[in-house]
Amino acid sequence: MPLTPKFTLTQFLIEERRRHPEATGDFNSVILNVAMACKHIARAVAFGALGGVYGNAGGAVNVQGEQQKTLDVLSNDAFLRINEWGGQLAGMASEELEKPYEIPAQFPRGKYLLAFDPLDGSSNIDVNVSVGSIFSVLRAPERLHEGEEMDFLQPGCTQVAAGYAIYGPTTMLVLTVGNGVNGFTLDPNLYEFVLTHPDMRVPEDTQEFAINASNSRFWEAPIKRYVDECLAGTGGPRGKDFNMRWIASMVAEAHRILMRGGVFMYPRDTKDPSRAGRLRLLYEANPIGFVMEQAGGRASTGRQPVLSVQPSSLHQRVGLVFGSKNEVERIERYHLEPRRDDFSYPLFNERGLFRAPL
Repeated sequence: MPLTPKFTLTQFLIEERRRHPEATGDFNSVILNVAMACKHIARAVAFGALGGVYGNAGGAVNVQGEQQKTLDVLSNDAFLRINEWGGQLAGMASEELEKPYEIPAQFPRGKYLLAFDPLDGSSNIDVNVSVGSIFSVLRAPERLHEGEEMDFLQPGCTQVAAGYAIYGPTTMLVLTVGNGVNGFTLDPNLYEFVLTHPDMRVPEDTQEFAINASNSRFWEAPIKRYVDECLAGTGGPRGKDFNMRWIASMVAEAHRILMRGGVFMYPRDTKDPSRAGRLRLLYEANPIGFVMEQAGGRASTGRQPVLSVQPSSLHQRVGLVFGSKNEVERIERYHLEPRRDDFSYPLFNERGLFRAPL
């Protein structure tokens, strides 16, 4: 039966399962429970303060004498409560929790692990900009160390599924199970995710990039070179004009790139020398990287494919560059080339657009 835009997420997963007669259905249940959590969050985001949830301050706030949960807390609770009971998971790890979440003793354990960022871009909530949830599904090791982070320290290439939900004018769930990327839109009448964007692909070339230019003084030379060349436009070495974007919501950035191409950069910089980057490897870089690679794009730290990085800690941070394949590969080449001190960066020097510190 061919996939059509009328397929629901449940039907899509059933069709995928038919390709694997040995499958038990546990994997489908994990994805459907994640989707259910995203529905809860989508509703809370849509109602905002009208629904009794406020901003992104963390914890709870007092509103007219009552304790109200913030969206960060509500979103984290939704993922935990909806996914803990089904018997498919051996453990969970959240960007909001310092340690892995153990499945309560009254529930059976399963063979999968779930890592997630329950509400990416939450600093944009108060200004009504699109935010999202990011998730990664891993196989639990045969020898499970319950409640310990070592079970989650797997490179991104071992993910069995990953994706994100974006809460905007419409709610979409973008999913890969390792054979391409498909997008599902939440039908407000059925309240079901329906396949609307089959086989999503990232264009190999682009004339659009996203980076936080306020950090330009901390960028390493390869990133400065790349951005400078883009901003030089048709008169520069690239011979074409580029547009620069920055939303400060990685899910929104990733979705735009998946829909029309582009490159996103949150690179390693010198602002905090103790960190190799700003974005969390397990909850952000790996799942988004898996989606991009499955859609024909590329994801990198700038120095190596991000999916090849061996995690060393639960909240490890890395630099991240992803999007249109040819642009990401160019940035990687710039990182690998021997350093040259004679590069000229007119847009970042004293007379340039981004003035360097004295």
